[in-house]
Order: sequence, then C-alpha cells, then structure tokens
Amino acid sequence: MAFQLKISALQMKEYGVVAEIKQDIAHITGLTNCMNGQLVHFEGGSTGVIVGFDNGYELVMIVKEGSKIKPGDKLYSTIETCTVPVGEQFLGRIVNGLAEPTDGLGPIKACKRSPIFNESPGVLERTPLQESLETGVKIVDMMNPVGKGQRQLILGDRVTGKTTIATDAILNQKGKNIICIYCCIGKAEASLNKVLDLFRERDVMSYAIVVAATASSSVGQQYLAPYVAASLGEYFMNEKGRDVCVVFDDLTKHAWVYRQMSLLLERSPGRDAYPGDIFYLHSQLVERAGKLRPERGSGSMTFLPIVETVQGDVTGYIPTNIISMTDGQLYVSTPLFSEGFKPAIDIGLSVSRIGSKVQWPAMRKLAGILRLEYIQFKELEKLTRIKAGVSDAVEKRLRKGKVVAAILKQDKNDPVPIETQVIILYALANGFMDVLMPEQVADYQTGLMASIRRKNPGLIEKLVEKKDLTEDIKEGLHEQLTAYGTGAV
Repeated sequence: MAFQLKISALQMKEYGVVAEIKQDIAHITGLTNCMNGQLVHFEGGSTGVIVGFDNGYELVMIVKEGSKIKPGDKLYSTIETCTVPVGEQFLGRIVNGLAEPTDGLGPIKACKRSPIFNESPGVLERTPLQESLETGVKIVDMMNPVGKGQRQLILGDRVTGKTTIATDAILNQKGKNIICIYCCIGKAEASLNKVLDLFRERDVMSYAIVVAATASSSVGQQYLAPYVAASLGEYFMNEKGRDVCVVFDDLTKHAWVYRQMSLLLERSPGRDAYPGDIFYLHSQLVERAGKLRPERGSGSMTFLPIVETVQGDVTGYIPTNIISMTDGQLYVSTPLFSEGFKPAIDIGLSVSRIGSKVQWPAMRKLAGILRLEYIQFKELEKLTRIKAGVSDAVEKRLRKGKVVAAILKQDKNDPVPIETQVIILYALANGFMDVLMPEQVADYQTGLMASIRRKNPGLIEKLVEKKDLTEDIKEGLHEQLTAYGTGAV
C-alpha cells in the first residue's frame, strides 16, 4: 500500500506495547528513543504516528487501521518519519488522507516520497506575486483578484455557495496549465460525490487531484488530509516549476478534528475548547503557499481555504485565526444568498490584500471605481426603501447600480473568461448599457460576445495577448459595441 513502511534488513526497530487505547489515540510504552511525527506499526496491520508524550507514555494517533487494537498488542517503530508518495501519476486520481487510491483504478506509481509536514519556502526563496489566477467568478476577478501564490480565504455560513466559488475557480483553469487539487475534509460522502460528478462531467480530472477524507474517515486521515494535499502540490511547484491551486474544503472541520484529538490526548482546552496550538497548526499549513524565485523554477502554489461561520459571525475563533494568516477573504453572505444575488459575496466585508497589482492592466483601468460605485448603490438602495418617491437623478443612479449588480450575478458552474469580463465592463464604462433594464443584462452579455466572436474574433485574441486596452483594441470594441447596439442586430 502507498503508506506502508519498507523495512530493510539493516534497519533498526524499537518495540513497544499498547498500554491503553482511546478511540484513535493509543498510549504506548517501550519506545524510549522515538520522536514526534515518527511512524509506528502495530502487529495487527495498523499504522500510527507519534503525536506527543505524557507521563512515561508515548501517544500515537492511528492513521490506518488493520485489526482492532487492544491493550497488550505489540508494535515497532523505525527511524522513518511520516511521508507520502507524490508524483505526476496522481493526476486524475482520487486518494484518501494517506495518498492511497480510492477510485478503483489500481495502484499509483510514485516518483518519490515527501514529508507530510514539509517546511515552507523561506523569504529569500520567494518572489512578489505578479500573475493573476483567473477564477472565472466575475465579482472576484473584478474586485478581489487572486494572484498565483496567494492565500485567499472563502468564509460564510452553511449552504451559501462557498464550495461553488472554489469549484468554479477549478473549472476555469482548464487549458491554463495549472494543476488543481481539491481537498475534502470531514464533509459528507454526498457532498464529495456532487463535486466528483461535476469534475468528471467537465473533464476536470485531466488536470486535477482529489484528496478526500470524508466524515466517515478516521480522525487521523482527516487531520493529515490538508498536509497531504499540500505535499502533492509541492511536488509540482518545486520539482516541475508548475502553478498549483489547492482548495481546502473545509478547515473548520479540520479544526474540529484537531480539537477532538487534543481532548483525547488530555491537552488543556482553551477558547471554544480548542487547544492553544490550533493557530500554529493552520499557519504552518498556509505558509506553504507562495511564488518561488526563478532560480527555484518559478513555480507557485495558491491556496483557497474554506471556513464555515455560524450565523454570519466572522469574529469566531477559527475564522479570525485564518483571516489573520491569509492574504484576503471572500465573505459569502446569507442575506445576499436569500435575495438571489449569487455568488453571494459581500463586497464590503471582502478584500484581497494583493490588490489590483496582479490584474490585467485592462481590468485594472475599468474595475478601479466599480467597488466604490457598487457599495454606494447598496447604501442608496437601503435609504430609498423607506421613501415613496425619489428624484430622477437618484432613480438613474439606482438603475445603473442594479445593472452593475446584474453584471456581477453569475450562474454556478459557469466561469466567465477574463476577456469577456473586460469587454462587458468596457461597455458599461462607455455608456453602452445605460439604456438597459437589469433583467436585460444577461441576454445582452451573451448576445454581445456571440456577435464579436462572429464578426471580429481577432479582437478577442488581441485583447488576450495584450491584456491592455490599446488604441486599436478600443477602436475595435467601440465599433463592435456600436454595431451591436442594444441587441437588435
């Protein structure tokens, strides 16, 4: 199996005995020379990892269970630490929290083994972020851009579309030479199957890996899953100089699992019964993202961790912890979701600390004041709800704000290319959408892009190549927008 330890004839073993077993935590005696992170093997075929020490006992977390472990069982340890197989053969495969295949497609041939708890790249090994990771989610690419190597948190209440934002970002990487890793932690099998069905339907598995430790998996596998996903991504970033995007869905469940482990280990509970090192646990993980210097191959690894809030409380312990260690957050609002504004990202509470630096120059020019206009529109809308009548000027601003809101709306599993977003924003900024009603916006966008692709496909290719609004591109866009009008031709 992928997680087994190969023992050579000359390798030293140290034997011990199980003194006590509490769910997935075993108290061991006899391993006097062991260390944290070291593997141990039980006589019944189970595998564990040493996670601590207490009053003469070594504490072992069971990560792979063979026969039932009971007091008195023998075990042995070697000098090998906790590693997993990594390599290109993992592309297109579904593995568990130990990097073992679970898709029934046979064993995976690994290129090498990598430590699960790998050290993050040092400051001198990194370079500032300059390239955009195009998510295909309009409200993100326009107002909260994500750079390659960034850590952008997605947080919000249950069933508000957090996973959809992340999976749309994965769908949008098709053909962009980016490896995507979806890490499922503690979620129901049904939720995982929905994502897998979508990936298979859209041929995502050709450039993706799925690491799945669902709620039915052992506590040990759920705990290790995000680190295994990061190790798989690091192979492509470090060895191949590739760009990688990793989605952790979600770190709230990971924190729950670690709290459960810690209470079984009899560690002192702190705030919300979480152990004191929960911050270190997640910061150690997210620090592994980044963009490497050209001397290191110029690879990058982008993290999109997901965190669940309770009744919109972003001040909870785990949300605030992870907000403080990421480069921005996308807050998904339950009231917006209930109103039908999807993706329900609250612009006022969302931010990208990388900012517009990684955006296309064309997008930067057009989307610069969009955030301010939209927030002002939402405030104006609240004020005018209690008034029976408004002036013509206010009515005009409200209508334009509703058009902007309609532009930002998007169906799930339907990522929009950046060039399409730029063209739509150019039409808005230059008054071509002033006469439209909000309900006409979706048809206008579809019809306009179809018209440009039919009449002047080279214009779109030139925009993708230049990424900026040069004079000839502006002239071409003006010509096409004027010819299209409001969709009559």
